[in-house]
Amino acid sequence: MDTTSVTAYKEIQCESALHKLKRKIPFGWDLKIYRGCSHACRYCYAIYSHEYLNSGGFFDDIHVKTNVVDHLEAELSSPGWKREVVNIGGVTDSYQKAEDVYQLMPHILRLLIQYKTPAIISTKSTLILRDFDLIDELSRITYINVAATITTMNEDIRRKIEPGSALSVDRFAMLKEFRKTNASIGLHVMPIIPYLTDSRENMEALCINARDCGADYMLPGTLYLRGATRNVFFEAMRKDFSDVYPRLKEMYKTGGTSKEYKDHLYKMVNELRDKYDISSSYSKPMKEKMLK
Repeated sequence: MDTTSVTAYKEIQCESALHKLKRKIPFGWDLKIYRGCSHACRYCYAIYSHEYLNSGGFFDDIHVKTNVVDHLEAELSSPGWKREVVNIGGVTDSYQKAEDVYQLMPHILRLLIQYKTPAIISTKSTLILRDFDLIDELSRITYINVAATITTMNEDIRRKIEPGSALSVDRFAMLKEFRKTNASIGLHVMPIIPYLTDSRENMEALCINARDCGADYMLPGTLYLRGATRNVFFEAMRKDFSDVYPRLKEMYKTGGTSKEYKDHLYKMVNELRDKYDISSSYSKPMKEKMLK
């Protein structure tokens, strides 16, 4: 795995582990273990969150919630806990480099097992394989979804836009391993970047790999650029993709692409999903396993 330079981690205390969301579908709670992320994705929408820490180093100023396990146990053991689905890694990856040092996820998974709590885990790392046995055990108790975000099969592009992430082929191999459990597995193709990752060739390669690893679903999502992310993204494009930089600047005069572009893109993606018999529904496996 390519890595970015992280010299030190900052240990912080959190006031709670679970954060309630306004919605309940597909999940009603978020669990964030780290603030900042060493995957250093140039399109990361969460870069703005470091402004509250008076830090501009989202990729290398990593904060670790060292008391998160204690808070989680208190919350899951509460009589009022209704075993709703918890989303893990939706903002910052819970299996980034810091997890190899602090090893918080095994404790969290044991609590989910103990309190029969369903969860969704999203990652761009293969470190999650370390916890294979725990996830396997949880999958036989309740719903657990393991999702990999994979944007491109072109390694030259991947290294430049997601320098701290695992190789795309390794992420698919990780998903294939979890096919051996009772977990549902998903592919998140987010974001799709115009002129870089939106070609039919790339989308078809992703679909072929999704089919081969037995993914339960594939979810696409277009690139949005807001706040601090916009400057970080365009600086990376100017530096590493000067040929498409002017066209991207023209396309992203606002935060998103046009309806015409998205309609054309999703039509192509839907055709490919149909061709390779890949579901578009993340909720189907959830409903099936939650009702058992």
